[in-house]
Amino acid sequence: MSRIGKKPVLVPQGVKVEINDNTVLIEGAKGKLTRSFSPRIKIEKKDSQLIVQRATDSKIDRSLHGLTRALLVNMIKGVTEGFSKQLEIIGVGFRAQMQGANLSMQLGFSHPVIFKAPEGVKIEAPKQNIIVISGTDKEKIGKVASEIRMIYPPEPYKGKGIRYVGEFVKKKIGKAQATAGK
Repeated sequence: MSRIGKKPVLVPQGVKVEINDNTVLIEGAKGKLTRSFSPRIKIEKKDSQLIVQRATDSKIDRSLHGLTRALLVNMIKGVTEGFSKQLEIIGVGFRAQMQGANLSMQLGFSHPVIFKAPEGVKIEAPKQNIIVISGTDKEKIGKVASEIRMIYPPEPYKGKGIRYVGEFVKKKIGKAQATAGK
């Protein structure tokens, strides 16, 4: 039995769960999320718990067992607390600001880069060098954060670019400094 999958998922008060075949709808204070799961995995609601069970002990079923439980936990956490990721912009003249629902970034290109937020994701720029992405779907927030980061990933020589807050970028010495010591 999967160590993660065998644990029941606790459903807090104020969260409504509906299970139709293999589709689960979870509704809470922050919004609602729907997800379809594999027909190999059985999800049942007992009292204020969700129990995840698998039909066989095949390798695929074992991997889906723990995955399904983890996804259910993330859905419940998303509709109760929500998720957020922070990005920071480092570089001279680099900045971000909101233009309506769109994020406009000056990143040293000849034009501003405009990023449109997908549905269900909220983007804010509280400071010129900080971007906050928040919402209920953890997967979607991570995808949007990585898409914004890939516009100008941090480069290893000066450290300019967009990075996650707290991300460490290992710096390299340049060609001039490497030969200066010889």
